[in-house]
Amino acid sequence: MPHIEITHDLPGISGLFAQRPDTAGVLSELAETLLRSGPSPLIRGERELIAAYVSHLNRTAFCAGSHSAFAAAQLEGGAELVASVLADPDTAAITPLLRALLKVAAEVQAKAAPVSDGAIAAARAEGATDSHIHDTVLIAAAFAMFNRYVNGLATDVPSDPSFYDVKVGIIVHHGYGAAR
Repeated sequence: MPHIEITHDLPGISGLFAQRPDTAGVLSELAETLLRSGPSPLIRGERELIAAYVSHLNRTAFCAGSHSAFAAAQLEGGAELVASVLADPDTAAITPLLRALLKVAAEVQAKAAPVSDGAIAAARAEGATDSHIHDTVLIAAAFAMFNRYVNGLATDVPSDPSFYDVKVGIIVHHGYGAAR
């Protein structure tokens, strides 16, 4: 049961956004920029996968479920690939670069401290540029915040997993502003 009264029957951040459209606009624009429209060497599906992975590590079921669905819709390998990454990125069928970036993201998720020199060196050894590292750290940090917003207010999780399937078409084709 949520810690605040939510007057809309929507789970997760969707309910919070409906409750507070003033903050929803800014947060949706941030998600849109980080995951879809901003320039990045990472494709949209990879950005969504980083968001899903951080959300999974933070045990934020709503965000992990939604961003896993959005990543699956945009990555070759779909839901099976995403599930394998969440289970164990070291054995998932992803590029060594993406694997190294997920380790960077995990360090950002774990603590508010500089990412280790070793994780950065490993990412650079796989071809990470400053932009790869910047975008990974920013997505991971932003999703740590989104996850704390959703979990901190004890928002509901959809009882029907198909909730995420409905959102996939909106997000993938129209973006985060359209999902509000």
